[in-house]
Amino acid sequence: MEQQSTVFVVVDPNDEKHVALERALTTSRGRNPRPCLAVFVAVDGEAVDTRAVNDHLFRDESWFRKQIREPISEAGLSCEITVCWSSDWQAAIVQESKRCNAEMVYLPVHAKSSRRFTFAESKWQVLKTARCPVVLIRPGAKEERKVVLATVNYQAKTLEQRQLNRQISERATYIAGIYGAELHLVNAYLDSMLYPDRGALAKLADKTGVPTHRIHVKQGYTSDVVEAVAREIDADLVVMGTMNQYGETGSFLRGNTAERVIGQLDVDVTVCNQFTNTQI
Repeated sequence: MEQQSTVFVVVDPNDEKHVALERALTTSRGRNPRPCLAVFVAVDGEAVDTRAVNDHLFRDESWFRKQIREPISEAGLSCEITVCWSSDWQAAIVQESKRCNAEMVYLPVHAKSSRRFTFAESKWQVLKTARCPVVLIRPGAKEERKVVLATVNYQAKTLEQRQLNRQISERATYIAGIYGAELHLVNAYLDSMLYPDRGALAKLADKTGVPTHRIHVKQGYTSDVVEAVAREIDADLVVMGTMNQYGETGSFLRGNTAERVIGQLDVDVTVCNQFTNTQI
């Protein structure tokens, strides 16, 4: 029998609607065996007014019962709840998700206020340092996992890029498998000289089991191509990766390509990094 896995769900008590928890309930009901939910209640200090005048920061026992325990119980799922008051929000998420050996982190993100989507630095720290894939949960995005789109780089030349490609394809294959979803792959290239070798495409199709008509290779910027293909196939989830690159100060670079891809999508996005453990 397959071992029960753990989905780590971030809940901000300041929010009125807990999109990450709602998505975890929906997606977990479709799995067998159903995972355990590790609910992590903490305030993102970069995105929330943490002054005492903010009434949403005061939550009593009935709030935990009505907002967390009862919905999870009604969904037939088990859970453990952790309350964190660390000011180091991002590090606490990474540390606690690693402690409970989570297979993925469900992280809520708020709706875009404009065409340009931006992330607080704390969320980039989570994406870059988590030891498991992070799923960015978007308000209003589709709840199903019937069509999964994985972004891969056929032109990868470095060992790190090839490793990240493998992690993305493995994660997307795993997700498609547990939900019985249709898996697609997408690759963008800017110059015709960079068009991937057809032998490599055939090898990838054979290795992943994805038929060639579901492998989309298009010319253009990665963000534009991924957005167009996601709309064309009506994707429910996009799986992508981000490199763990450092700036001169030793801090993580945000990743312009990754930020543009995330910013142009209105669906949930699973992000893998070079630290990600793909073995479940």
